[in-house]
Amino acid sequence: MLKPTTTKQVADIVRLAAYHEIGIVPQGGNTSYCGGATPDASGRQIVVSLERMDRIREIDPVSMSISVDAGVILKNVQDAAAAAGLLFPLSLGAEGSCRIGGNIGTNAGGLSVVRYGMTRDLLLGIEAVLSDGTVVSDMRKLRKNNTGYDVKQCFVGSEGTLGIVTGAVLRLAPLPTRRATAWLKLARGAPLAELLALIRRESADLLTTFEFMAARSIALATDAMTDRPSLGAGSADAVLVEFASSSRHLDLDELMEAVLTEAIEAGWIEDALLAQSGSQRTAMWRLRETIPEGEKRRNGSVKHDISVPLSSIQRFLDLAGSQVRSYDADLELSVYGHVGDGNLHYNMLIPPDVDRLEFTRRIEGSLSLQLYDTAASLGGTFSAEHGVGRFKKHLLERYGDVGRIAAMRRIKTAFDPADIMNAGAIVRPLGEKSVS
Repeated sequence: MLKPTTTKQVADIVRLAAYHEIGIVPQGGNTSYCGGATPDASGRQIVVSLERMDRIREIDPVSMSISVDAGVILKNVQDAAAAAGLLFPLSLGAEGSCRIGGNIGTNAGGLSVVRYGMTRDLLLGIEAVLSDGTVVSDMRKLRKNNTGYDVKQCFVGSEGTLGIVTGAVLRLAPLPTRRATAWLKLARGAPLAELLALIRRESADLLTTFEFMAARSIALATDAMTDRPSLGAGSADAVLVEFASSSRHLDLDELMEAVLTEAIEAGWIEDALLAQSGSQRTAMWRLRETIPEGEKRRNGSVKHDISVPLSSIQRFLDLAGSQVRSYDADLELSVYGHVGDGNLHYNMLIPPDVDRLEFTRRIEGSLSLQLYDTAASLGGTFSAEHGVGRFKKHLLERYGDVGRIAAMRRIKTAFDPADIMNAGAIVRPLGEKSVS
């Protein structure tokens, strides 16, 4: 493992590796679910960790941008922005350890996509080292720049297969000074997409969070907490909703009450609890964020990072539920996610009396493919925000459009003709035959 501190050192490493035909695996916070930052078994790859490249280069409050090294931890970017009275809106469970280069490489999503978008929507400029050591330096703060190909977007979602991102200019937003947070107990048959559309429309798009949680997921989280909040699910699960604004003139609690009254009158919500204090809001968020820990304590889960169009969320839940029951009526599910952007974490709980690895292999080779087939039939995909890496490469080949994969292979070959950049992840270069 090599740990450079400057872009020049990264470029020197890449040139030397290219000369000796040694593969390079860039690594940020090493929080990938898909093996995207893990070397293969060839013994011919080195890890280039960016953990020492952790400088905040500049904050520009007027341009509402922040320039950083790619190795800066996401939470540190958030804190630096907040200290300047601004918000970096990317927020996810691993924000205390994941790094900006990895966020760009996987196009990270998280909790606020419904309002602020994915990482690609927050990226203004980039610095990256190509496979021959050439440095792409495009660290501009411009919102408008129509001067040819938008090269920086090639690196978004590329998981280190096209080059090593060493720096980024990120878009900031006004720092919210007011929030309204509500826990909604859904009525049976409540249409998630219509509820979301109502809340977005009537809140003037001040919605930052729309997190869905099934009753089983809530129970798992509650069991894992020592200070258990008195929050639960309705007949059809629950949703955590939050508005945020930087304006001193908007009464968000009044707005939330008015919007939720409409949803209650429509019969979509059985009950709603509006947080009256910071501690109540914290309790709601802590329960949502403890779901993964609850799954771990229950012997873990087989994870499915599903994405489907908003209009197909309920259809997917219905079809997938039938598939699971037909496969094994005793299987338990933990279903939650950022439904505001069409992302569901549709996880199978591993029974406590079985071997975890054997169970995972069995599910991933059978039921998982049925679920992915259903998502694909609805215009969705098998990976909403976790990426492809090495573990899901076969799924990309199974579900990806032939023309799109061909274009990706051409891009890979153009950027990295010798295939030294994270070889084995995402796609094969042109000319290499599949080993599957």
